[in-house]
Amino acid sequence: MRPGRSPWAGRVRRSGPGRRPRRATAALLASALLLGGCAQSVDPIERLGRKAAERVRPHGPHRPAPDPNYRRWGLAEPLASPPRPAARTLALSPHSAGRSLPRVMDHVPTRDPVVFLTYDDGADKDPRFVDMVRELRLPVTMFLTDSIAGPGYGHFARLHRLGAGIQNHTLDHRALAGLPYPGQRAEICGQQDRLRSSLGLRPSLFRPPYGAYDTTTLRAATDCGISAIVLWRATMTPTDLAYARGKPRLGPGDIVLVGPDETVGRALRDRTIRVLRRVQQRGLTVGRLEDYLN
Repeated sequence: MRPGRSPWAGRVRRSGPGRRPRRATAALLASALLLGGCAQSVDPIERLGRKAAERVRPHGPHRPAPDPNYRRWGLAEPLASPPRPAARTLALSPHSAGRSLPRVMDHVPTRDPVVFLTYDDGADKDPRFVDMVRELRLPVTMFLTDSIAGPGYGHFARLHRLGAGIQNHTLDHRALAGLPYPGQRAEICGQQDRLRSSLGLRPSLFRPPYGAYDTTTLRAATDCGISAIVLWRATMTPTDLAYARGKPRLGPGDIVLVGPDETVGRALRDRTIRVLRRVQQRGLTVGRLEDYLN
């Protein structure tokens, strides 16, 4: 042995049990570093930086695309949802012989930006109108005459299931003003009974045929459980909206009659879309009449 030389010099150190060669350990360390580098390289937060990654992540909850159904019905934009009206009770007036008579109205006193669409008789039973009411979630009120809408009420039952109001428009569409009390009562109460037996409903609103009524009409309506006589301020004619009184434009609370088009036979849904375009032009939407006349 040379002086100063380790006795292990020139010898290969063998690994004993539980030990690994230095080269194997180095190889394992290199592999770990490589694997760690690969894992980091696919992480967008580490590769792009936290702020960059936040810029590409979606913010907030997923919002579904707007319902495109309004386009297929000929509207340029969706019909706005009506505000939820506060609970209110219809005031009954005037008083006669100690009894409250139904209030007669063609306009609902409200500041909500809504108008109300009403339909008379029940002659038009177009199933496409039902589709339109469903897809647009359109509030409508139907004033039905039994001799026109009946005897089958299935079409109106479908509308009612979609939220449409079903109200009274007499049994036989007779002009009531001037008729004696028994005749007027028979027309109004008879239709109340018919709607109850056919649809399970007992209406609280009544529209006299042709808008003609007298004090006897109010008395008979009261005795039949009616709380309001509903007329209209605007009606859809073959050319445009016509106004019974006041300013010649739609305003909040107006009741609109979407009347029949007897000149060119335009479908009920087409007449309705024409009204809706006017409603949207005025920055209004459609409310449910029954929500305001409780």
